[in-house]
Amino acid sequence: MKSRHQRLALILQSVLVVLLASACASTPDKIPVNDLRTLPGYFAEEPVATPLVAIEAFIGPTEFYLSYRSEDGVVYSGGNWSQHVDLALLEQDPDSTYTGPFILPLEYHQRSPWSELPESPIVPRILGSKYWNRFIDTVFESVLPKAAMTGIVMHFGEDDYFLFYNDINNFESRLLTDKPKNYLVAETIDFTEFNRRAQPLMDDFLREEGIDERRVVFSTGDAGAYSLPFVYVDRELPLGIFVRYSPAPRKGPVASKRSQMAQSAGHLAQSHLGGLFSRPVSSVFRLLFVAKDAAVETIRPTWLVALESDPIPAINDGPGMDLDAWETRLDQITGRGPSRGTIEYLVDGEEFFIRFIDAISTATASVDIRTYIFDNDDFAEKVGRLLRRRADEGVDIRVLLDGLGTIVATGADDVSMPEKYEAPESVRRFLEEGSRVNVRQSRNPWLVAGDHVKTTIIDGQVAFAGGMNIGREYRYVWHDLMMELRGPIVDELNNEFNKAWAHAGFMGDAGYVLQRLKPNPREAEDVGNPLRVLHTRPGSAEIFNAQRAAIRNARKYIYVQNAYLTDDAMLYELAKARRRGVDVRVILPLIGNHGPINKSNALAANAMLEHGIRVFVYPGMSHVKAAVFDGWVCLGSANWDKLSFRTNKELNIATSHPDYVEKLFERIFDPDFEKSVELTEPFPARWSDHLVEIIADYVL
Repeated sequence: MKSRHQRLALILQSVLVVLLASACASTPDKIPVNDLRTLPGYFAEEPVATPLVAIEAFIGPTEFYLSYRSEDGVVYSGGNWSQHVDLALLEQDPDSTYTGPFILPLEYHQRSPWSELPESPIVPRILGSKYWNRFIDTVFESVLPKAAMTGIVMHFGEDDYFLFYNDINNFESRLLTDKPKNYLVAETIDFTEFNRRAQPLMDDFLREEGIDERRVVFSTGDAGAYSLPFVYVDRELPLGIFVRYSPAPRKGPVASKRSQMAQSAGHLAQSHLGGLFSRPVSSVFRLLFVAKDAAVETIRPTWLVALESDPIPAINDGPGMDLDAWETRLDQITGRGPSRGTIEYLVDGEEFFIRFIDAISTATASVDIRTYIFDNDDFAEKVGRLLRRRADEGVDIRVLLDGLGTIVATGADDVSMPEKYEAPESVRRFLEEGSRVNVRQSRNPWLVAGDHVKTTIIDGQVAFAGGMNIGREYRYVWHDLMMELRGPIVDELNNEFNKAWAHAGFMGDAGYVLQRLKPNPREAEDVGNPLRVLHTRPGSAEIFNAQRAAIRNARKYIYVQNAYLTDDAMLYELAKARRRGVDVRVILPLIGNHGPINKSNALAANAMLEHGIRVFVYPGMSHVKAAVFDGWVCLGSANWDKLSFRTNKELNIATSHPDYVEKLFERIFDPDFEKSVELTEPFPARWSDHLVEIIADYVL
């Protein structure tokens, strides 16, 4: 049996260099040291340090040791490698698919030499940054597009980098948030693919340099907080190990439970006391509306309405509803006709946020963001820094946050958050202080009225709308959907933003009325097909009314995907539709972000199964909010709960244009039905779950 040391040696022999997409990739005469950007982004406000230079390295059974020269002299550092590299898996299948990049943090830094080193450690050869720079120049020459003013986006761990040749034909690499505004993204690749393209070049490079050793450590020249100044290389298997320099602690107040409670209390006081002063009409109206809705639902609860006990019929094989007649019916429901525009679906955080960040980085006049949550995690902070930079460059940046949604979200850390990351105490303060970003917070009178809309409008020409907030889980973890919109519908969304912005300002209700009196600007290009904006606002339940009418009119199929399906009236309508022979299918997530919602969804799933509705469980958290009814789609920010249908501010986009319906099936429903597991037996339920379900209807 091999010793642990021998096993370690076997694994570390497998390490092959992977590419480090860092701004320091260029030689010093191309990019000044002070302009270097650290690979995973920077979270601490501190000057960029002088690049570290490796002196010697040793690798033991579980620990690694590395000394380096800094501007202050020699430093001895190291850490535990075994917690970051799956030794057992690599031993079992050393030829398995690459799963990196692997990043080892330098866990300590000391002036005195190590008191003890492991017996017979692995001792790699040390190579300076000039070797690293020559190598990656060779690699990027083979993968970057040749067309002028273009580049590629590469995913490195949890960061996106834009790689390109500048106007003097020198290679550069920047965080995507720092992409030059006049460059286009030609391709997006992940690090695994990037590594695959680089592998054939490594042995050739080392051989040409006359380096015979199989194990080396490169100094990369990367510098600053969260930089990756060293790379360990072995020439046998596709595995890269990078060494990270940990950042200094954040300067300024950081988030804590106490600060979150203080912000919540202050916001609620402003929502009620200040809100009654500046928004007396809307505040009182919301209270009366919520009270009336709760009373009606309590006296006449829809979940007590009995459905017919007849056998569940077979699925209809006839045509669906008449879509022309349906669009006319929608004109009556909403009191207006459709707008026009184009839709491109952006599925999941990688696809959306690359486009979102690129659009902000190329904006020339304005960026207007309206979101329920602007988190204070590491990813949201990078977006915030981009907004601050663009505002300082003269772009008009307006950010409208839901106050309570953002404050509550910033108090909960995602499990994937980088260790030791220190979040800013206040998102609003972080965005505003020392910058030209304009931030307003929507108030939350009576604790039940939130602005749940998620839209971004760029230069009045392009809009994004859908279900994604700004935060780590939306970028990296959850399944979700956004739309990129162009055409006259962007003017409509722009008008909605301006009204919400005015209402959140000092003048409140008066500002809202004045904004409504202004003429709506027509800035967007006149292109596209019929699209319709649907709203939920206090006293106006267009999204609910339109989708309920669609259920009642459907003759062939109804497919729904939503994470929060707690509205009993809609469940009742779906059950009635199935008993008419309509093919009704619902996708729910296996994992939700609210425990009570999970229980409520389980009860909803049981009720749907009882009435012949097919229920599919998505493996993980799906935050998608989309439905299609006989060729009419409705998607956006609205959940299928009472808050989204009756109380919150919500915005959905709807259309029956066949191209957009077909594309939604192709991008969302077809693959998600395939990924999901169909539920054939009801979930076990307890009496307490029914109590939680009633509460969830009104609170979550």
